[in-house]
Amino acid sequence: MKKNVGNIDKVVRIVLGLAIGGLGIAYQSWWGLIGLLPIATALVGSCGVYTLLGISTCKKES
Repeated sequence: MKKNVGNIDKVVRIVLGLAIGGLGIAYQSWWGLIGLLPIATALVGSCGVYTLLGISTCKKES
């Protein structure tokens, strides 16, 4: 899998995922599990939607 998620994007995804998960816990809702998706894509470093759209937030290697 090609890496297409940059460092700043990873941090944003982790923070967003934790916020969604925290809200799911606070409201006792299963919707909080959606927070696992941005966390997983940040840890793996690859996003399927980015691949389909041809987007990459990684720095170009010279």
